[in-house]
Amino acid sequence: MDVRVVRVDGSGGTPPMSRRPAAVPRTHHNTPGLPGEITHLDTGKRKNSLRGPSGAARSSARRRPPGSARYGTPPLAENRRLPNATGFVAVALVAVGAAVAQAFGRFTYGVLLPAVRDDLAISNTVAGSLGTINVGAYLLGTVAVASATSRYRLLDVMRLGFVASTTGLVLAAVAPTAWVLGLALFLTGLGGASIWIPAPVIAADALAPERKGLAVALMGSGIGLGIVFSGQLSSLVRSRLGDDSWRTVYVVEASIAVVVLVATLAFIGHSQHRPRSQRVGIGGFGVLRRMPGWLPLTLAYTSFGFMYLLVIAFLTTRLEDDSGWSGTRASLAFTLLGLAVVFGGPVFIGAARRTGARPALAVAFLLWSVLAVAVLPGWVGLGMVSSIGLGLVFGGIPGMITLYVVENTSLDDFGPSFAAATLAFGVAQMLSPQIGGLVADLAGSFTGVFVLSSAFALTGTAAALRLPGRAAPG
Repeated sequence: MDVRVVRVDGSGGTPPMSRRPAAVPRTHHNTPGLPGEITHLDTGKRKNSLRGPSGAARSSARRRPPGSARYGTPPLAENRRLPNATGFVAVALVAVGAAVAQAFGRFTYGVLLPAVRDDLAISNTVAGSLGTINVGAYLLGTVAVASATSRYRLLDVMRLGFVASTTGLVLAAVAPTAWVLGLALFLTGLGGASIWIPAPVIAADALAPERKGLAVALMGSGIGLGIVFSGQLSSLVRSRLGDDSWRTVYVVEASIAVVVLVATLAFIGHSQHRPRSQRVGIGGFGVLRRMPGWLPLTLAYTSFGFMYLLVIAFLTTRLEDDSGWSGTRASLAFTLLGLAVVFGGPVFIGAARRTGARPALAVAFLLWSVLAVAVLPGWVGLGMVSSIGLGLVFGGIPGMITLYVVENTSLDDFGPSFAAATLAFGVAQMLSPQIGGLVADLAGSFTGVFVLSSAFALTGTAAALRLPGRAAPG
């Protein structure tokens, strides 16, 4: 004869050995210590029958919801469902969401800035301030996410971010004044932080553990494709319809965002339970400090925030003004950079899985330092190759840093930890364009800007070399 277990939902199973009673009475009974489970002696008669000491008790048990905590089921299990989209389908959908958050919500305005300025008849100062509103909202969102992810599931935070970003893009598509556009950019900044911080770990959990690196890499690829798409869309619309058609770009992007929002709400799930409430410190740094190598990683991410915008923001201007390139040739170089971003994550994360995070990150920073200076002579062939290399590094470094945090934090700690690191990065990227513009104005050229970017990259190299030995992401 064998001892069987019948749960109140009618399914059978064998209890753990440590919980099995020393002796099984020859009568049916409720076993102490096994909430919601009834053992009975299986003699081949009425298998899987549900019987208890009384009919009333049995009826009461049947009325209890199967997800009740009284039966030992984890909290919120009754509200959690398996994701309808799994594997690479889920990763692709989250990657498109990353494009909505970063490429549409944050980088499109920089491409449209001249058209927005002329159409709304605002000054360069006001136009620049609108961009600052977006960056400031992103930083504010980062702080908010650090606190929110310690209390709410990552998926819930990401969904809220999609609502904010989509609302902002819709508002930008109909913005009649600079003030309304500023509110739209504020919402896309908040939404960008709320989407980007949870997205990597949600995507990573959709694949097998050995493919987490690929999932995180594809997040960067999605952003790269979004940047290329928004840049080409902006160029096409403005060339055919004029500068006053900049809202059409946001109409297209808002339409895509609505589709992604609906798909995310309907098809993306995550198995995380509601996290335990914890003290996260200012901006999440209280949690980040528990991660091994947190200080050098944060310094490396901060260095990246300074160095990349000094090149990305001024590359075409440097090539046109200082090197005498035509606008078409300079735009081609920037397009090549954007396309290379798509492949940067998979290339460098693949290298990091083989060698470890420390050497892979150090090589990436060192490569940027060399390539930033290689642009300066203005040679066409070298400039094009350098642009491709800069795009690969631009796509690779954030992916490696993100995956390092994914692999070295628990699910509950990831949100606050990554938010804290992103906050340091965000402050750096907010200051970087102002520093670059000041250097260019003082020197009368952009040579010093690219040299400064190279110097920040060397700082990142030094920080990467301070990471723990074999902390290989993926």
